[in-house]
Amino acid sequence: MTLMATEGLVKDYRLGAHTIHAVRGVSVRIGRGEFVAVMGPSGSGKSTFMHILGCLDTPTAGRYVLDGEDVAGLSRDDLGRIRNAKIGFVFQTFNLLPRTSALENVELPLHYGGLAARAARARARSRVPPPESTLGRSATARRDRTGARQ
Repeated sequence: MTLMATEGLVKDYRLGAHTIHAVRGVSVRIGRGEFVAVMGPSGSGKSTFMHILGCLDTPTAGRYVLDGEDVAGLSRDDLGRIRNAKIGFVFQTFNLLPRTSALENVELPLHYGGLAARAARARARSRVPPPESTLGRSATARRDRTGARQ
């Protein structure tokens, strides 16, 4: 069963009088449970393509169907709901909120997903190790749990 499908996917950016063609006519089908690698040289559109697949950006043209739903023309809010419900994204940087604890960074998407505050806190606590169990960090950092990049 196809989980993700793109047909003629295009992403262009305007830079003054110039058009940058970041993604040009990409068509792909990815089945449920498949592992796929997107490879290419720097500047070839890999990150742009992944941002579209992750519903972080929308294509200029073409079609993108995720789990049976055409998402290419959805609003930012609708894309946010889909990201929360259907997509797990591992960024090259952590993208954590710097003024919140690691626990609160884990809780936030649970709140967006509609989980009650008490249940979100309990689920987050079950997945975030207590600060004293973190090895290789100073006592201050262990108490802090800000989620800063290591």
